[in-house]
Amino acid sequence: MLNKIRSYLDYQYLHLQGHPQYQQLMDLPTPQRWAVLAGLFSVSQLLVFGLLYLLFGKVVVIGLLASILAGLATGLGALPALFFKDISERLFSSLLGAAAGVMLAATAFALLIPGIEFGDAIWPDQGLWVVSAGMIIGALFLHFADQRLPHLHLDSVNNDTLNSLQKISLFIIAITIHNFPEGMSVGVSFGTGDIGNGLTLATAIGLQNIPEGLAVALPLIGLGYDKWKAVGIATLTGLVEPIGGLLGVTMVTLFSSMLPLAMGFAAGAMLFVISEEIIPETHAKGRSRPATFALMGGFILLMLLEKLLG
Repeated sequence: MLNKIRSYLDYQYLHLQGHPQYQQLMDLPTPQRWAVLAGLFSVSQLLVFGLLYLLFGKVVVIGLLASILAGLATGLGALPALFFKDISERLFSSLLGAAAGVMLAATAFALLIPGIEFGDAIWPDQGLWVVSAGMIIGALFLHFADQRLPHLHLDSVNNDTLNSLQKISLFIIAITIHNFPEGMSVGVSFGTGDIGNGLTLATAIGLQNIPEGLAVALPLIGLGYDKWKAVGIATLTGLVEPIGGLLGVTMVTLFSSMLPLAMGFAAGAMLFVISEEIIPETHAKGRSRPATFALMGGFILLMLLEKLLG
């Protein structure tokens, strides 16, 4: 499957190179080329956000913007790779522990509790069961995605056997798989209409993405990739989150009765990632104690944010 994806991307790139407008763009001096690209990007974003505002209102626009910023945190986390080829296992484990803490708190305070409340409002005294069903569906979704799509787990990042481009590619696919439901959770949270609750969850996802970005960039640099290119690839893995965010916020905005189920789905998917990927890595090679305290610190940090933004 990975070879098919590469072949398709290579074909599209060759097709793009043969396009006259592409050649004209590449022939421009570098400053002008970047100015044209920046202008095209700005216009496209104005069209997208303007259309979303007209169709769905400001909550969807804010939700999409928040999911974009949360996804870009992956690139922010990759920036230290420009200056360091490696970081200590203790520090990396602590960063992951803090990420697990903020995600756990966000799951509880920004998804499960409001999800049950919304469920009770729609179906009296049934909110708990609806959200629980959504959690199971979310966990099963990632379980089958984990089985069907080729990838490597987070604990392979620091493994000495991880020395080929193919294995790095499989790990990048894993990060991308997990970023989609995280982005969806941000969108679903904004779909409640509670901007503070959405900002809390977006902040949590952004903080969690920081060590993931570093985990993608460092192995690529170790393989000889240009540092900026490695940071760019790490950033791209996070930009799948706006897709999930847009899907989540528009879905629950159009079909409000699905909100409790969708919040449960997002919570289940996030708990799956925490238990399957993040916590096992923090307990590898006897590094559990710093990670445990970092997890508690991350949980407390998100509680404070929930109180301040709620």
